[in-house]
Amino acid sequence: MSPPALLRLMREADLPAVLALQAACYHELEPESRATLESKRAAAARSCWIAERDGQALAYLFTLPWRFDAPPALDARCEGLPLAADTLYIHDLAIAPGARGQGIGERLVDAALAFGRAEGLERSSLIAVQGAQRYWQRHGYRPLDPLSATIAERLEGYPSGACYMWRAL
Repeated sequence: MSPPALLRLMREADLPAVLALQAACYHELEPESRATLESKRAAAARSCWIAERDGQALAYLFTLPWRFDAPPALDARCEGLPLAADTLYIHDLAIAPGARGQGIGERLVDAALAFGRAEGLERSSLIAVQGAQRYWQRHGYRPLDPLSATIAERLEGYPSGACYMWRAL
């Protein structure tokens, strides 16, 4: 049995591994650029994680303290975090195909939710893609209905079937 993956905060030096994981996991949307991912990591350095074992990246998670009513657009650089953040926005979770089923995603999500609670945020939100709604429902997320005009507009930049979801913290 393999030792458990180590969870740690993401560093700029992790971006090549993050890009490789992103390319292996996303097939229905254009992967985000290195510049976009680095801008998000730099803006939210306390809430972006890597899971690794023996120096090998197995998964990553980008989260951002953000505004519930205006999720960030896909592949948009982050110029800073909003002053009045009211949600922990889970921007991207990717797990290497060979590392799935080991509880790594759950550990990353648990770390993120604990961070959001410690920051005093009331809820967490995300945009589920590639049929991931069931995965997120197992973590207590549910689709937002009805959608505001701003959220509906942001979803237009995602593949069909994208779903804005939320849960209380």
